[in-house]
Amino acid sequence: MRTTLVIAIALVVTAFSSASQAQQSAAPAWASPSAQANAGAQAGKPEKPAPATAAVNLNTATAKQLETLPGVGPATAARILEYREKNGRFKKIEDLMNVRGIGEKTFLTLKPLIVVTPEKGLGW
Repeated sequence: MRTTLVIAIALVVTAFSSASQAQQSAAPAWASPSAQANAGAQAGKPEKPAPATAAVNLNTATAKQLETLPGVGPATAARILEYREKNGRFKKIEDLMNVRGIGEKTFLTLKPLIVVTPEKGLGW
């Protein structure tokens, strides 16, 4: 009886130990985005560009820079560049909602991370 109890306890401890080690390789939900990205990269997932630390200028950003914004992948970045090429410079950040795939919810997430600078040489 005592031996069976010891074996059962050893199995439970081993199971919890294995689960704990698996969780240590993945960043918790409350971890910073960079910690989550690092955990994902360590788990063999493709690495997304580092999150934007400075505001991204919609009028000068490259596709790679746009992809650092949350919720903006290669397809959305391409549509932003296409919109800019077709319609000219963004006059205000709200113009971003004219891009297919950028709704109000996405825009509100991006708003503190984006800027639009006026054209140089206007002489105002």
